Amino acid sequence: MNLLSTYMKIASYQLIKRSFAAFICVAILSVGASTSLYAQSGEELFNQRCAQCHQIHADGTGPKLYEAQKRWAADGEAELIIEWVQNNPALRASGKSKRANKIFAEWKGSVMNTFTDLSKEQVKSILDWVDTQKPGGDGKGKDGAAGAGATEDGAKKEGGSGWLWYILGAIFITIILSVSGVRRQLKIVTSDDPQNESLTYWEEFRAWSWKNKKYVGIVSFILVLSLLVTFIQILGNINVMEGYQPSQPIAFPHSVHAGVNGIDCKYCHSSVTKSKSAGIPSVNVCMNCHKHISGSGKPYEGEIKKIYAAAGWDPTAKAYTNKTSPIVWNKVHVLPDHVYFNHSQHVVAGGLDCKQCHGDMTKLQSTAKVHSVGELNEIEGNVKLTKPVLTMGWCIECHGKYQINLGDGKNQYYQEIHERLKKEKGQKTYKRFINDNKGVSVAELGGWECAKCHY
Repeated sequence: MNLLSTYMKIASYQLIKRSFAAFICVAILSVGASTSLYAQSGEELFNQRCAQCHQIHADGTGPKLYEAQKRWAADGEAELIIEWVQNNPALRASGKSKRANKIFAEWKGSVMNTFTDLSKEQVKSILDWVDTQKPGGDGKGKDGAAGAGATEDGAKKEGGSGWLWYILGAIFITIILSVSGVRRQLKIVTSDDPQNESLTYWEEFRAWSWKNKKYVGIVSFILVLSLLVTFIQILGNINVMEGYQPSQPIAFPHSVHAGVNGIDCKYCHSSVTKSKSAGIPSVNVCMNCHKHISGSGKPYEGEIKKIYAAAGWDPTAKAYTNKTSPIVWNKVHVLPDHVYFNHSQHVVAGGLDCKQCHGDMTKLQSTAKVHSVGELNEIEGNVKLTKPVLTMGWCIECHGKYQINLGDGKNQYYQEIHERLKKEKGQKTYKRFINDNKGVSVAELGGWECAKCHY
């Protein structure tokens, strides 16, 4: 027994020693993986959120970002740059940052997007990554991210630290096998049954499972249920497009057109009141203004030249050359073929504001994108929803919450249903509508019928 006791102590010591060494190795690799992922997330976030307007080593639509932290620190506002990125209008309004108002004035009131969904750590990772891009490159990040194409490229780019997770997985498997082997040897040594020495791992596992079949059954049920729930959640996320912002041939700044210049959405998207499609403006609509606005010396001069090339316009001679080329825009809001959606129905009959679905375009400095439901909920006047944008649940939820104005006399579309509800037979229905939802929703007028959107 002394020999056995000594053996068990040695085996236990070796097991602890191996496990501790493996733990140290895993911890070191985990730190390395976290650091690498932190830097990687900075690059990806830059490509997804910043590259539309900012270059790294040169001014673009917005100021260059290289050493921005150093410039803010020089003004004694090192910490405020985070708040500037997250919500620059709020920082300017607070009056605690002189640099914020200085930048706003230097860029002639050009409104920067707010990124309230980014954490302090994420903003810091962007700025830290930018500062690692030394001058002498293309000044646009790894993917040449200075134009509208950067967002899509950055979103598609896979991380470079995936191999670390494979190594971590291999180490964990090695630890499990090592511990299992030592445990098995100890069991064989301490067992009086010679049959235990001839059992394979599988046979030993089967015997243990049969002995503890009650617990194995419970764990198996929970595991299968978890896998089923995970599978359903994965199915539910298929084709969820929130944050989708494809590259565009021209970096069109909605904030300049709809915001600074106050151009109505319907001027460019003129078919929105007459058709199911809002329409993409043809180049002649652009030329209505840009015959006279060349953007000379401004950040967008290069983009306006692309319009001239498409229209066949010579800005020097002030004449058309008849050498035209199409502008191949990439569609942003894409619905499946089996879904029917009519813009005019929502805008004219429903009186819905564009910002309910498309966000506040007066503040969007970059090309169009699919806003997240969180971003849309921050806009004043929008119906607050919870489901992902462009999903069936999102539409159904909106139809259930959006209240119809029946009796204000402004919308003749609902006059017929208003007259019916005023009659004796309709009064009970109307009272039920009022009691249920404090008004008449789209759903109560048939907005939840399947054939309204699928036929």
